[in-house]
Amino acid sequence: MGNAAHERHPFHILQRLLQAKNVSVIEDDCPNRTLLRKALYGATFGSIMHKSDDTRIYVHSQAYSCKMGTMKSEAEAGQIALKEERHQYILELLGSEGRVLAADLSSRYRVSEDTIRRDLRELASSGKIQRVHGGALPRRAEAIPFVSRQQIDMESKIGIARAAADMIRDRQVVLIDGGTTNLRIASYLSRERSATIVTNSPPLALALADHPNLSVLMLGGNFLKEERVTTGIETIRRVESIRADLCFLGMCSLHPEVGITVGDREEAYVKQAMIGVSTEVVGLISLGKMGTSLPYLVGPASRLTRLITDASDEDVLNPYRSQGIDVTST
Repeated sequence: MGNAAHERHPFHILQRLLQAKNVSVIEDDCPNRTLLRKALYGATFGSIMHKSDDTRIYVHSQAYSCKMGTMKSEAEAGQIALKEERHQYILELLGSEGRVLAADLSSRYRVSEDTIRRDLRELASSGKIQRVHGGALPRRAEAIPFVSRQQIDMESKIGIARAAADMIRDRQVVLIDGGTTNLRIASYLSRERSATIVTNSPPLALALADHPNLSVLMLGGNFLKEERVTTGIETIRRVESIRADLCFLGMCSLHPEVGITVGDREEAYVKQAMIGVSTEVVGLISLGKMGTSLPYLVGPASRLTRLITDASDEDVLNPYRSQGIDVTST
C-alpha cells in the first residue's frame, strides 16, 4: 500500500483524529462518520475526552466491517447483518407485538424475505416461536399431562393458590376449573369458609370432600383423562345454568396479544362458558406459561379481571395492566 493510500486507511484516519488538538465533535454530518464506524467492527465506544483542554470526540457505537473501495451505502449500513442479531430482534418484536409478518420484517431489517423466512424456520425448529403462514406467533407451550404438571413449579403454585384461596368469601358461588394450581386452592381454603364451589375437576371435588362448611357441585360430562376435567355439551349446559360471583381459571398459556389458549378444543368451550357466567374472572398462571400460546383460543386476555402470578418483572406484567387487568404478584 502506497503512502497516500496508507494515510487514507480508516484506522490511521481515526488515529489522526484522536491525536488532533482542535477536533471537537465527530457529528452525524462528519464526512468520515461511515468510514470510522465501519473501521471498528464489533467495538463499542462512548466518548473520549482530552483532559488537557476538554476536547471531546464522539465515536458511534454501531460498527460494520468493510473493505477499502467497497464500502456499503448508508441504507445498507443500517441493516442488521448478523443472523444472531436478527433472531434477537425478531424475538423482542414478537414479545412486544404478539405476532410478526415476514414482509414487515424484511422491510424493517432491510434483508430479503427469503432470509427472513429462513430465520423464522430456524427459530421455529429451536422451539422459540410458532411458525404460521406469512409470519410467526409466540412459541407454543408444551401440553403436559396432569400428573407430570403436579411436580412442576411447586413453590410458585403454592403462592398463587394461597392468594386465590384468600379471595373467596362466605356465601359466594365460586367456579373453579381444572389444573394443578387450582387443585392446591383446597389446601389453603379456610375451614371456616362457607361457600359453594362448582367445579369440573374431580381431583378438586375430592380434595374438598372433608371441608366442613363448603357445598361442592361437581359438573358432569365427558372425562378428559390427561387433563382430569369434564367437558362437553352436558358440562357447558350446567355451567350456563349458574351465576357465579367468582371464577378461578387455570391457564396453560397466556399472551397479552394472542390471549388465553389451551391444548384441547372441548376444554376451551368449557372455559368460555365459565367466563361468560362469572362476575369476576381470575387467571392463575406461573411465569413459565406466560408469553406462550396453544392451538385453541379461549378468549382475549382482557376477559380476565385479575391475574395472580409469580411473575414480578414489570415488562411482563404491564401489558396486562394496560388492558385493565388487576395483577397480583405473589
